[in-house]
Amino acid sequence: MPLIALTGGIASGKSTIARRLESHGAVVVDADQTVRDLQRRGEPVFDAIVREFGEGVVASDGELDRAALGSIVFGDADQLARLNAIVHPAVKAETQRRFREAGDRVVVYDVPLLAEARGSREWDLIVVAHAPAETRMNRMISERGMSREDAAARIANQATDDERLSVADVVIDTDGTMEHTLAQADDLWWRLSA
Repeated sequence: MPLIALTGGIASGKSTIARRLESHGAVVVDADQTVRDLQRRGEPVFDAIVREFGEGVVASDGELDRAALGSIVFGDADQLARLNAIVHPAVKAETQRRFREAGDRVVVYDVPLLAEARGSREWDLIVVAHAPAETRMNRMISERGMSREDAAARIANQATDDERLSVADVVIDTDGTMEHTLAQADDLWWRLSA
């Protein structure tokens, strides 16, 4: 099974590329969704987080209060390390299970923080969705309703464009039209399925 890592900064167009590859027959495993799935009420990861950080991280609906948890761990390296010790092994095991479940189909792992994690995973191909920071900032403002300051802060907390591009085997330029982005995703698919 070919294993493709798809990464890019916030608002870079990763989801658009992933959906296009999925429409061709790829199995998409979304890293963020995997984390959310594992942190649902009743899951072992949820239970471990509550044991570690207390009932204050449980929202009124009984699910994980991500904002409350974030206020505990972000900016505190020790607390973040405690959270990562719970979440990372479970995510790794679950993504490996999802990869195996795909059989011999092309697997696209949509992983926003690949460059930041500097993981040692051997990918068959690393694909970077790329648009300049200013373009991504404008997308977050117009499409997500963020303030310029919030958008800039999100971008600043991720790897730089140069760091992401340095790990790329393939770069899909998402700064142009949607048609141009989709055509590049189609070209990638034909390359993968050749």
